Amino acid sequence: MENRKAYTIAAHAIRRSKDRPLHLLFVAALMALGSLAWARPAAAQNMEKPVINVDEEVTAFAYAPDGRIVFSVRRMFKTKKYLLQRDDIWLLETNGKRKKLLDGFKFTHGDKPFTYQVESFTWSPNGHIVAIQLFTSTEDPDSEQHEDARALLLLDDNGRELHPGGRDSLVMEAENPMWLRDNSTLVYLKSEVERDLFSMNYLYISSGPSTKAFEGRTFMAAVRIPGSNSAIAVERDRNMDGPPRLQRLDLLSQDDHELATLSDFAGGLSISPTGTKIAYFVDREVLEFRDLEDRGKVGRLRVGLGVLQWSADETKIYLKRTVEKKSADLVSFTVPRLVAYGKGQTVLVGEPEPASLLHGLTIREYGFSPDGRFLAVVFPGKRNLQVFGF
Repeated sequence: MENRKAYTIAAHAIRRSKDRPLHLLFVAALMALGSLAWARPAAAQNMEKPVINVDEEVTAFAYAPDGRIVFSVRRMFKTKKYLLQRDDIWLLETNGKRKKLLDGFKFTHGDKPFTYQVESFTWSPNGHIVAIQLFTSTEDPDSEQHEDARALLLLDDNGRELHPGGRDSLVMEAENPMWLRDNSTLVYLKSEVERDLFSMNYLYISSGPSTKAFEGRTFMAAVRIPGSNSAIAVERDRNMDGPPRLQRLDLLSQDDHELATLSDFAGGLSISPTGTKIAYFVDREVLEFRDLEDRGKVGRLRVGLGVLQWSADETKIYLKRTVEKKSADLVSFTVPRLVAYGKGQTVLVGEPEPASLLHGLTIREYGFSPDGRFLAVVFPGKRNLQVFGF
């Protein structure tokens, strides 16, 4: 998760005046169910025509380990005093069929006016449970005050709601979940210092409320190492004293091992598919790579801040050249050769030429299938989900 100030979901605040009803001012949604068109996979990197088209207003999506896609669709509805948004959640099977996992109209939380938008999905290692990060807003009719919070909702792939905290299916003030290999425990982040720093908490699906992890410590970002119970995290003191430190954390035993002291950290923490390399921005222009097996080896590219993903073979980085939830073009860069530098030596910064994808079209969201054969994107505007052979 990137280190950033909480972005504002358009008109999430609830407003009220004497001569008009209470509203949640989200933009109007497309409500009609659309069509799903399948075709044979296209030739490699033939991105002229999508092989899949989900004709809906998609707010977020994620590939499961087996290639299925979970996605959310904006849904708006009115009550006597409210215009509410509660996204529906769907699962797109590999055979082309889709099923609804959650009906936003029927989903409620507490007894106060409540709205949410899906921000992201994180699958369990076995692909049977998805942790859904929501941005929620709740109004207190008596005080006319609203409370915004991030929350996690857990669903299995049949649409059954899980209740790790008791009766309530939502885990409030929780985000960026990292699953452990048992598929029933995860560690999530909780904002502590104006979304610049986060604490860590355990969430046990079958045994009750969350508990503290790495108590008393704060982190700027964290990402799970694939296939393990460990994570790479950027730690910083609550008072923001001293430089950020790159740590390897054992999420089960709560042991840690410091990997490096960073010159700075600007977000974008991302780990390669094999868990052997890490990438992160040191500022709004420079992306740094580090070898986790030979920690002295690093490399830098001047690419500009954006949302990045690794290629399946770890030779390329894909970058949407803007921050999350904004639209920009999608490009790729070759991962540089990582070199060991002596103490005090300046790390050279490469100036690569980006390779454009999708003919330079602007996109809002993107993601690659686990095998790297397909690229899924959401374009701005109507926000259909389209999948291209890669």
